[in-house]
Amino acid sequence: MRNTRTLTHRAVLAAASVTAALVLAACGDGGDDSGSGHAGGHPSASSPTRSAASTGAHNAQDVSFAQGMIPHHRQALEMAALAAGRASSPEVKDLAARIEKAQDPEIRTMSGWLTSWGEDVPASSDGSAESMPGMDHSGRSGAHKMPGMMDGSDMEKLEKASGGDFDTLFLTMMIEHHEGAVDMAGTEKDKGRYGPATSMADDIVTAQTAEITEMNKLLDKS
Repeated sequence: MRNTRTLTHRAVLAAASVTAALVLAACGDGGDDSGSGHAGGHPSASSPTRSAASTGAHNAQDVSFAQGMIPHHRQALEMAALAAGRASSPEVKDLAARIEKAQDPEIRTMSGWLTSWGEDVPASSDGSAESMPGMDHSGRSGAHKMPGMMDGSDMEKLEKASGGDFDTLFLTMMIEHHEGAVDMAGTEKDKGRYGPATSMADDIVTAQTAEITEMNKLLDKS
């Protein structure tokens, strides 16, 4: 009788152990399922990264756009910086400040693109148009061949002007400068591949076309 009770007790313990093992296994499987859920989520989470990588491809036009627009923008900043101490029109000073605010960040952004692509970032000028890449008239493409760029004599005239004369000269030169930038940006929109670059080009066309209209109105008033 005692043996029977002992065997029965052992059978109960064995059954309980099996049940516990099954419960633990089930919990473990649930944990694995949860982990698999996360793992399963990673591909979808990383899909945007893969998508960004594919849409982040660039071509030679994107490089040309950035390498050309950087010195183009830098010259616009040089011109705009002169307005604070030389312009007489509050509207001209305000326009110059807006040009600086818009184009300086764009220079930094384009420089970042070129660096990430392993391409050369145009060297900063020392304040004169001649020091910009390509201004040595060596025959290589450069700033002097970009539409709307001013040469050294143009910049010298602007630096020497003041008051109403400065306003008129600044507006006249900046209109031409903007028209060149719009032309360059239009080429990027048509032939570029890198999404952020074509998007910036679109912004440049929109913003600078509006500023050309504004400057023409200011010229009519002067």
